[in-house]
Amino acid sequence: MASLVLQSSLTPNFLSLTSSPTSTSYSYFHLPLNPIRLKRHSFTRRRRRSFVLRCATGGVSVREPPPPPPPDLEGSKSELIESLKFKLLSAVSGLNRGLAADEDDLRKADSAAKELEAVGGPVDISVDLDQLQGRWKLIYSSAFSSRTLGGSRPGPPIGRLLPITLGQVFQRIDILSKDFDNIVELQLGAPWPLPPVEVTATLAHKFEIIGSAKIKIIFEKTTVKTTGNLSQLPPLEIPRIPDQFRPPSNTRSGEFEVTYLDADTRITRGDRDELRVFVIS
Repeated sequence: MASLVLQSSLTPNFLSLTSSPTSTSYSYFHLPLNPIRLKRHSFTRRRRRSFVLRCATGGVSVREPPPPPPPDLEGSKSELIESLKFKLLSAVSGLNRGLAADEDDLRKADSAAKELEAVGGPVDISVDLDQLQGRWKLIYSSAFSSRTLGGSRPGPPIGRLLPITLGQVFQRIDILSKDFDNIVELQLGAPWPLPPVEVTATLAHKFEIIGSAKIKIIFEKTTVKTTGNLSQLPPLEIPRIPDQFRPPSNTRSGEFEVTYLDADTRITRGDRDELRVFVIS
């Protein structure tokens, strides 16, 4: 048995610590002057050696060092999101915004989008409303695989009966005025030898937020503006069809859900299962 004796320089009293091969225990005498108290602990050598040493006069304590901090989970998630965004953009690149997509392309794009949506988690537009602001460029729409401007909705065919070439498509969103404009660049064929006519059609809407991630848009008007050689011409507002003559399927409103949103990428899913991918422009 080993014995260790500590002597205080201020008093002749002693504090003894006794240890044995299997266990160690602490005990103390009552000291009349400047006592040093050692908190009673009992533990075996096989257990964690965790103890607290307290001084009655100075209030000093010595504890085990804290455990190491957890790994940077947020950093790992950010890297994974960037990787999945690259995978999605790679899946839709070369598809001419979906006009050249076949069934296999549609499945790959949908699968890549679902992976990013799952890691990104639920979208709450009320929290991330500022990230909607700006001009967004459409880089993919699953509905364009139908080869019509309306996608799964009625719309003029592209490159069939009408000589229409689809250019860039944008969404311009203003969160203060609640403006939501779909902007489409088109090239209209003309009889030879006249050059094609380039126009920009702006479909103006107002929007409102439904729930946490769904947006409802209400159509207001369509304005067409010539560009290129005819850019000097004034814009033309296309008259709206009166409601009594409007086909039942041609409604003035639509809804879609924002399934992923960050500072430069947005994914939406429409009310007719249309997947759209946008990047900020």
